[in-house]
Amino acid sequence: MNTKSSARDAGIPRPAQTIAEPPGQIQVTHVADQAYAVFVRGHELTVDQPVEAGGDDDGPTPVELFVVSLATCVAYYAGRFLQRHQLPYDQLQVRTEYDMADDRPARVAAVRLRILLPVRLSHARQEALRAVVDHCTVHNTLRMPPEITVEVD
Repeated sequence: MNTKSSARDAGIPRPAQTIAEPPGQIQVTHVADQAYAVFVRGHELTVDQPVEAGGDDDGPTPVELFVVSLATCVAYYAGRFLQRHQLPYDQLQVRTEYDMADDRPARVAAVRLRILLPVRLSHARQEALRAVVDHCTVHNTLRMPPEITVEVD
């Protein structure tokens, strides 16, 4: 049973939402133990660790969210492809599995995505769909990693 409250319930203030807020801004705030509240454009979610890793399992882990980002990006691009071709997409699914690397540094070693379509596509359309989803924004970012800087205040 989940007994942990949300960041709002824990008295952690939501970040100020203003029209002038720059795009791409996310705030992460410690809630309790291994749990963090994440605020994105007025949305709130909890990130935690499984019990065996010292958390309370109140939300997905950062690694799971990383894989989720890829899977949902692929789903979005697949859905848009089906829409553009006037094909049904309401039962579209993307099933995903991932493996962690056995060596250092700690990282995701492999991600396998399976697109389950609500409609049968010809081989040519399947290849076109594959080409579209293979260039979703998250996929492109993994191919050409962004510059990452970390500042400590």
